[in-house]
Amino acid sequence: MTTEATEHLYYDPWDTGLNANPYPMFKRLRDAAPLYYNERHDFYALSRFDDVNRALVDYQTFSSARGVVLEILKSGMEIPLGTVIFEDPPIHRNLLARAFTPRKINALEPKVREFTARCLDPLVGGDRFDFVKDLGAVMPLRVVGMLFGIPEHFQNLVQKDGDRQFPIERGGQLDNRGGVMTIGQTFAEFIEWRVNHPADDLTTELLEAEFEDETGTLRRLHREELLMFMNVVAVAGAETTTRLIGWSGKLLSEHPDQRRRLCTDRALLPGAIEEILRYEPPALQAARYVTRDVEYYGQTVPEGSSILTLIGAANRDDQRFGPDAEDFNIARPPRQHLTFGVGAHYCLGNALARIEGRIALDEVLTRFPDWDVDLASAVFSSSSAVRGWDSMPARV
Repeated sequence: MTTEATEHLYYDPWDTGLNANPYPMFKRLRDAAPLYYNERHDFYALSRFDDVNRALVDYQTFSSARGVVLEILKSGMEIPLGTVIFEDPPIHRNLLARAFTPRKINALEPKVREFTARCLDPLVGGDRFDFVKDLGAVMPLRVVGMLFGIPEHFQNLVQKDGDRQFPIERGGQLDNRGGVMTIGQTFAEFIEWRVNHPADDLTTELLEAEFEDETGTLRRLHREELLMFMNVVAVAGAETTTRLIGWSGKLLSEHPDQRRRLCTDRALLPGAIEEILRYEPPALQAARYVTRDVEYYGQTVPEGSSILTLIGAANRDDQRFGPDAEDFNIARPPRQHLTFGVGAHYCLGNALARIEGRIALDEVLTRFPDWDVDLASAVFSSSSAVRGWDSMPARV
């Protein structure tokens, strides 16, 4: 089935035009080529929810140790020590999960809300604001600073560093991810400072905690490992939260009836965030390295292959989400989507991203209950790894 079907299908994750609206192609893949092979770029792809879900859970067959972005995986580059998202399973996961306990995340909520208010209050009385530039692009690194207990003067430096690392209007393919993953000079300086100035904060806790590593040795985190972890949290937060807030502005502008429901019933906010994440995930796919021969639909994916798990396709699979899977509905009955992964590589920071998105939308609705996005001025950017809005201006 898949061999014949793919003769008339061509999915290219680097096609920015296709990435602007990949969902018709995703439906064709789910229906006609649930195991797809791209001969030109030499990768396979899975698009149905059940297949993607099982592949993400089975880290022994579908490994992240060589990267989760197709370019990185195929480049053969050495993955830096401590890059949690690239470990099978993450060696330090239980230790680093201390950053995201319910107590720590809930304690951040009033601080995140206060910062959001400081961003939005000066805009009240104007006739427009930008979901991304005025809020989505500045919130994540500030929240990372709050999470790790970074003092205000270091937070200001982190934000300036982030502005250089994550320019708002970037776009294009992901050609130099390694540079983005090393935001770290400011973080490194802070870690060194914190070593000599311990405090009751997460950074000190992680520096002093002991754990048993893969060799059975009881030790503490190396500073380089903590630095890499902070970098990963910063990058993931910058991408996920920024994209989530941008898509919130666009989707709720296009569905004003649902926006009005949110204005009058804030209890719908958590479900709205889940639907935004399902409907427009920041990452359309995650790459894996195949460690052994595996069969799908009568075809063998050989050991050593690269495979894409198409999260964006799985999140709109009608076999999972029903016949209205292609519709945006903030009142959709809850069902797990795959935007934050599953299994050993379920995103540690998912609860924090959800809180940031919920607070951002809540505070925007309080100040600007009615808006209309200016798509002619909006800036869309896409790569093989992430997709979303670098600017989402709205008339209010």
